[in-house]
Amino acid sequence: MNIFEQIQTQVQQAFPALFGTAVEIEKITINETLKEFSGDVTLVVFPLLKLTKKNPEESAIIIGEFLLSNNPHVESFNVIKGFLNLVLKDAFWTAFLLEEPMQIPAKNEVVLIEYSSPNTNKPIHLGHVRNNVLGYALAGIFKANGYQTSKVNLINDRGIHICKSMIAWQKFANGETPESSGMKGDKLVGKYYVAFDKQYKQEIETLIATGHTKEEAEKQAPILLAAQAMLLRWENGDAEVVDLWKMMNAWVYAGFDVTYKNLGVDFDKYYYESNTYLLGKDIVEDGLSRGVFYKKENGSVWIDLSADGLDEKLVLRADGTSVYITQDLGTADLKYQDFKMNRSIYVVGNEQDYHFKVLKLILQKLGRPYADGIQHFSYGMVDLPSGKMKSREGTVVDADDLIDDMIAAAKEQTEALGKIDDFTEEEKIALFKTIGLGALKFFLLRVDPKKRILFDPKESIDLHGYTGPFVQYTYARTRSILRKAGSITPLAKSDLAAYALLASEKELIKILYKSNIILAECCKEMNPAKLIDYTYDVAKIYNKFYNDCAILAAEKEIEKKCRLQLTTLTGNTIQRCFALVGIDVPERM
Repeated sequence: MNIFEQIQTQVQQAFPALFGTAVEIEKITINETLKEFSGDVTLVVFPLLKLTKKNPEESAIIIGEFLLSNNPHVESFNVIKGFLNLVLKDAFWTAFLLEEPMQIPAKNEVVLIEYSSPNTNKPIHLGHVRNNVLGYALAGIFKANGYQTSKVNLINDRGIHICKSMIAWQKFANGETPESSGMKGDKLVGKYYVAFDKQYKQEIETLIATGHTKEEAEKQAPILLAAQAMLLRWENGDAEVVDLWKMMNAWVYAGFDVTYKNLGVDFDKYYYESNTYLLGKDIVEDGLSRGVFYKKENGSVWIDLSADGLDEKLVLRADGTSVYITQDLGTADLKYQDFKMNRSIYVVGNEQDYHFKVLKLILQKLGRPYADGIQHFSYGMVDLPSGKMKSREGTVVDADDLIDDMIAAAKEQTEALGKIDDFTEEEKIALFKTIGLGALKFFLLRVDPKKRILFDPKESIDLHGYTGPFVQYTYARTRSILRKAGSITPLAKSDLAAYALLASEKELIKILYKSNIILAECCKEMNPAKLIDYTYDVAKIYNKFYNDCAILAAEKEIEKKCRLQLTTLTGNTIQRCFALVGIDVPERM
């Protein structure tokens, strides 16, 4: 139990004796004291006044005097309007220097996080990178909070968009392969997705010129009709189409594997829509027989969700082919069979908000035991200074190129500082990758997931701003100090008996103390940005401490030992927080 929870519980238990009535613990709000006031911990008195039957100041004084007498960590208190500010003894904070990091107890709850979910008609791009980085970070945060956490990836390997790349390859590729072209497989397939769109637009223009309306032309363009016919042939198991599909998908998977490795993300299990869409069709048939779905005259199958504030939703086309919701129903069932999860979190962009409301509602109406645990982790898109990206027009920023550019930017900036002349070439290469990827991930994570991002590579690589490299540099500084210190005599309790903390030391201890509290909040709010903010604050406060307090040149041995321990704890905290979200830290920089 941390000090905030401890005081909250103590106030609740004392309330009947102090005021003659019980209080719900949710009404007892304990915060960190604002910097402009004297104190460490603050009780907000206003929500309690109906129960205390006293004015704010009198209520606060009664509670403050009780805590002063009964909590050994409270040194003094002051009251500002309806806020009780408690000052904790230095001994409470210095004791933290001797403690082992608190392990968060395991929870008997399985959390499944689905992220990435790429299409096999194009390479992974900047928008996907945010998805991957968020999904990996979310999984790390849940795992650190004691949940049994697994990461899964649903590959969108079937459907009309996949057939568009396939038909364009058939028409225009002349047998081109990754080996013959020297291109990564996913980039080669993406090239033909762009080629499809180019040909499609030309055919629309031709049809309009011969008297068709724009709507007619968009539906009757020959290359689109060919792709639709190919999808039907695929669903009917046509050997030629299936072989082509397998070959082109294999190229893409090989490319994805390289990108995932470079990005530093992984998965416990892969699912493929080509396997799950049939399960979805079975669910639709079952739902029809139970009256959850209904069939229209043209043979298409729907569900009416208007009574729930939504619309009618198509779940199976008239020609019997699946839509996205069909395969998502099948995948949801399969995931539950495999993991028996309590919560199933989908990391998907906010343009799919409605889709996941529908999915959850359908599964609830079907009586699935896992339906209530479905959550959509919705996030905003990523833009560049040059504008919005479009895959079919070939204006996306490829993930591999982005990673290479970030590493090159890290190399340029690091070499300009001239501090790595004694590094081996191997060490330099590793450092540039650590800094470049750290800058990229930090920038994508530092913004609240719900907000849209304007990604600026130059800003992200800055060593002095609110960036990953700034925090990495702080970690490297802690490691450098500890190397120079050599062997360190461990702190003992007796060392701290009369140790008076300087303001910078206390400020650093206080933020390090909060690491598990912040982790719990990040998990509850499902917001990795809060952990990024925290890690940046740790780095910023450590650098202030570094400037204010002599460490290796401290006048007294006890000062040196305490400050080296603070340096150790700072480095460990940065390393731990960054590891959870997939960011590495360099030993030297």
